Amino acid sequence: MTLDLVLRHGRIVTETRIFEGAVGVRDGKIAVIGADSDVPEGRQEVDVAGRHLLPGCIDVHVHFREPGMTHKEDFGTGTAAAAAGGVTTVFDMPNTVPPTDSAERLREKQTLAEEKALVDFGLYGLLGEHNLAELPAMAEAGMIGTKLFLGNTTGDNPCPSDGAVLEGFEILARLGLRCSIHAENSPILFWRQNRMKAAGRTDPLAHLAARTDVVAIEALNRAATLADWTGARIHIVHESCAGSVPFIRFWKDRGCDITVETLPQYLYLDAETFAAPGGHLLRMNPPIRQKSQQEPLWAALKEGVIDFVATDHAPHAPEEKEGDTVWDMACGFPGVQTSLALMLEGVSAGRLTLPEVVRIMTGAPARSFGLADRKGAIAVGLDADLVVVDMEATETLSAAALFSRGKVSPWEGHRVRGLPVMTFLRGGLVAENGRIVDDTPRGRMLRPEMPKPAPRNLATTMEAVLEPGNVPWED
Repeated sequence: MTLDLVLRHGRIVTETRIFEGAVGVRDGKIAVIGADSDVPEGRQEVDVAGRHLLPGCIDVHVHFREPGMTHKEDFGTGTAAAAAGGVTTVFDMPNTVPPTDSAERLREKQTLAEEKALVDFGLYGLLGEHNLAELPAMAEAGMIGTKLFLGNTTGDNPCPSDGAVLEGFEILARLGLRCSIHAENSPILFWRQNRMKAAGRTDPLAHLAARTDVVAIEALNRAATLADWTGARIHIVHESCAGSVPFIRFWKDRGCDITVETLPQYLYLDAETFAAPGGHLLRMNPPIRQKSQQEPLWAALKEGVIDFVATDHAPHAPEEKEGDTVWDMACGFPGVQTSLALMLEGVSAGRLTLPEVVRIMTGAPARSFGLADRKGAIAVGLDADLVVVDMEATETLSAAALFSRGKVSPWEGHRVRGLPVMTFLRGGLVAENGRIVDDTPRGRMLRPEMPKPAPRNLATTMEAVLEPGNVPWED
């Protein structure tokens, strides 16, 4: 067997163990894994000298802002940040200008991404009240899943009515695709926000007060109720609230096909720092909450109640993060370049093991979104998306080092131990030691291969009851 690339003397990390050996790559796929003496020579040989070898990370939640907001980010700068941070697959959100709400716009975004992307990508389609009829066409065009905004965020896509959400879930249940949900109750948060504005509350903590815990808890349970009824597959993005954890466990125990992500910022950052200089930069949706909520989130992540980590990479121009009041400041900040380093810091601190990092940053997201046949593990036949990690390397994080256009970071001055030092996409070295070494746009759009759909309560769907003579109580 002739190999294109061999990574030797590595500590190979899977979800269950760490073992020493070599990985051989042929035609962009992992062709052989074994002891160094058992792996043939390759055209290119890389000695990783006892460092750890992980699958490339999958971030299911990024905002690369193209089209329409490229002063904040585009697929070139966003995927460069991903590659530098050990992330080889990203899913881009649809709240662009215009939104990705049709098959035509999905294909247009695919073209834009393919011109610039340094890593592989999936594209979400918007689930809105106006475009339910477009969902099958977007699925046919290859969307990775849909995104439902139950709470407002950048782009101000209106929250669909509950009736539209139910019908959307009925359609998605038949298609089998997963719906990622920004789970916040819009009427409550807008009511509270407007009341506080009228009362003169303009401080950073007012944003948290507007989106208090029940805003997230209610929306999660509403979405899960509709998913449970229809058989739709759902994913709760950026879970910030410890109070949600018992409900997540309940819905999973019931058999609802629900997955959940949290973010590094909810695990490490806290609302108590809002009053400190620069604290206003932490504004995001949902808000960073009290420090007391961190430990339950860590525990739920380790247990698997929360399935994995994403970033909600949400860059803005630096001036957009400033304003006269908290209500004038853009929500969000970059994260895709620093996420793996922050989780490796969790290993150094004893919170996680390296196999757990593989589960929460590669394996679980791949399984949840129908990519496990190609991504998410070091296994023969899968794409050779690989990250070399040096657990002894240290770095002080800074906004200036980010490839993102949004040079604002809540991690300024934060010291981490454990860094990605080489990132390979399908066997090609893209980034090394924080630098992009190959800026050829080789990123490909990924289509999901989900399990067979399992829709429920078909006799009462909107499609069924619109038929003349339908008897809704007959199965």
